[in-house]
Order: sequence, then structure tokens, then C-alpha cells
Amino acid sequence: MSRLTLRLPDSLHRQLKAAARKENVSLNQFIVYALTRQMSSYEIEETPAEEVRRQEENFFWLLEQLREGTPEEIRRALDAREPAEPEEVMAWPQVQQLRQRVRSKLTEETLSESSPEPEAVRG
Repeated sequence: MSRLTLRLPDSLHRQLKAAARKENVSLNQFIVYALTRQMSSYEIEETPAEEVRRQEENFFWLLEQLREGTPEEIRRALDAREPAEPEEVMAWPQVQQLRQRVRSKLTEETLSESSPEPEAVRG
């Protein structure tokens, strides 16, 4: 938890104290609540339906390329994708896990292409 020192006008300080007292919470709790409520009103942003549709199409196209492609085709598909930074709402461990799965898939297919299966396995 972080600590923040704040300089407030006396009138605002009195208003905040009165509001906290009315809600029967500490001044700190009231300020945290008020800031959280204020910030959440700025974070909600609706994505236009057309943009959602475009992103879905691109996502499913990429999945199809990754699922059925050779390692070279997968590399080309990944190179062709639209560069984008992960959204802040996506947790960093999830991003790392997804990247690892893609790398693992590329490595598995590269290894299986470079080393032929033994006769007994090929059947």
C-alpha cells in the first residue's frame, strides 16, 4: 500500500471530513472510495462494434494460421499481424504464458521437422 501526502484547501478538507463522518467511515476510507469511484468513471470506454468485429476476424485468422501452418507459415503469420501493446487490463502473467505457448509450438514443430521419426514410430 502506498502513502500520499496531499495539500488541500481548508474548505475542501472540511467538506471531506463532513462527508466521511456522514458515511461513518474514516477520512482516509472516504477519500480512497471517492478517488476509486472517480477513476472508474474514466476507465470505461466502449469499443465500437465494427472495431470488435475487425479484431475478432483478425484473431480467428491468426489462430487458423497458427493451428494449421508449418513453422515457416506460423512465423510469416506472426510477422504479418498488426503490432499492438497488451492492454493494461490483461495481466502480465497471461501475456507471458501466451508468448511461451507460441514459442513452444514453434520449437516443437521445428524440432520435429529437423529430426526424422524412428522407423518403429512411423509404422
